[in-house]
Amino acid sequence: MGFMKMVRVACLLAVILFAMRSEGSIGMNWGRQSAQRLIPSTVVDLMLQNGIGDVRIYTSQPDILEAFAGSGINITVQIMFLNLINSAQQARDWVGQKIDPFYYSTNIRRIFLGNHEFKPALTTGGNTSSAEAAVDLMELMQSALNNASYGDQIKVTLPQPDFVVTNVTRPSDAEFRSEIKEPMARHLNLLRQSNAPFVAEFFPIEYIKFHPWLDFSFAFADNKSKTVIHDINGAVYTNIFDYMYDCFVWALRKAGAADQEIVVGQIGWPTDGYGGADTATAERFYKYLLPHVASGRGTPMRPGKPIEIFVHCLTDEPKNPFSYPFARHWGIYRSNGEPKFKIDLSGQGRDIYPARAKGIMRMPQRWCVFNGDTRDEFKVKAQFDDACLRADCTSMSPGGSCSQLDYNKNVSYAFNMYFQSMFQNETSCEFDGLGEVVPTDPSEGSCVFPVEVVRGQQINFNTAAAGERLYYVHPNKCVAMVFIFVLSVIFLLF
Repeated sequence: MGFMKMVRVACLLAVILFAMRSEGSIGMNWGRQSAQRLIPSTVVDLMLQNGIGDVRIYTSQPDILEAFAGSGINITVQIMFLNLINSAQQARDWVGQKIDPFYYSTNIRRIFLGNHEFKPALTTGGNTSSAEAAVDLMELMQSALNNASYGDQIKVTLPQPDFVVTNVTRPSDAEFRSEIKEPMARHLNLLRQSNAPFVAEFFPIEYIKFHPWLDFSFAFADNKSKTVIHDINGAVYTNIFDYMYDCFVWALRKAGAADQEIVVGQIGWPTDGYGGADTATAERFYKYLLPHVASGRGTPMRPGKPIEIFVHCLTDEPKNPFSYPFARHWGIYRSNGEPKFKIDLSGQGRDIYPARAKGIMRMPQRWCVFNGDTRDEFKVKAQFDDACLRADCTSMSPGGSCSQLDYNKNVSYAFNMYFQSMFQNETSCEFDGLGEVVPTDPSEGSCVFPVEVVRGQQINFNTAAAGERLYYVHPNKCVAMVFIFVLSVIFLLF
């Protein structure tokens, strides 16, 4: 047996032993919305080294599923393009093409559909067509899996964000919003029939932002918050995870699904792009949340009930669509496979860094910077705007790690982000005569001017694959332009 094979077997045994020992379950989301991407085999090794037994991928690409073959890691596949499957035959065809080749070699356990398909009903005055279509597809897909004799192992479900629940000040008041109660009832009925989990998704930094009456420290499970919420039956909440989890428990109970299994499909803390979004705060967040999940203590409404979560996410995704600047900075790893902060993914609370990815090749130590020619400030601004439209400048947003740069460094940061995203192609540093390539690192303070991994690491990356999350390759340009306008205003102040 080769050395690397022995290492992989040892890691697999560690995953199995940890899964047997731990009552809670800590999985990992892996999205690839970036120009630089870890190759699938490297990601599988990272998962095994860190004892991760469950992974959620936003694709059904063959090379990714093949990489997980024989790893023992449970896989959740997500289909983002719901309009690609419109009939029972198309559902059967998808199962035949995407599941059949890998059913016996990989542990595909769940299929998640869409991207918060109930949301439009809450923003369009109760138009539930998107929600109804998603539930229809859920039924078609589960039926296709059942017909292929895969239904006992693979379950279909719809991830639901926290805003499908009413805005409350204590969990016992929570229920599903009136606009979506009918499709939600159908959704829950299908979950009961197939024994599939209800998938809840929430991000504490976002929730705190929109609920300012909550103390910022309430976001953390270290129970140091001044906010203490007392609920019925003696329930006491001192952190946002238990609070939000039990909001869903109450909503399900009122919808007639009191015993419905819950999986937290996304939870994380960003490291840039917003005040409080930094590596130290992310480390604090996970340091207390993960042991809480792994302990098996449960929540006030479900004491002693094992909790299953998926950490969001493995790496940053600079090509995610524009929403909030921090939405591109959820990763616990940088694109070169180096961990950003200490995190014990086993849930034991150890003061350790996660395993580092091996075999990653970085591009040469060189950067693209502004040459300082300010004779035509309109041209400088136009090139700055264009660079930020094409690359990720969210670290320069207020509260971000690069929000304190001066005029020249602001331009240089934008130029370099585009230059690196184009794999250091020298023509991408022209900027109408304003850019130059330098060998000296222009990083300043907390603001890192990155050097990314080589293009050779980006293999078999099919942006047109059916069901891919990669339809977000181009950001929402309306929102992007608003963001760049704000950056431009800040830029002009320096």
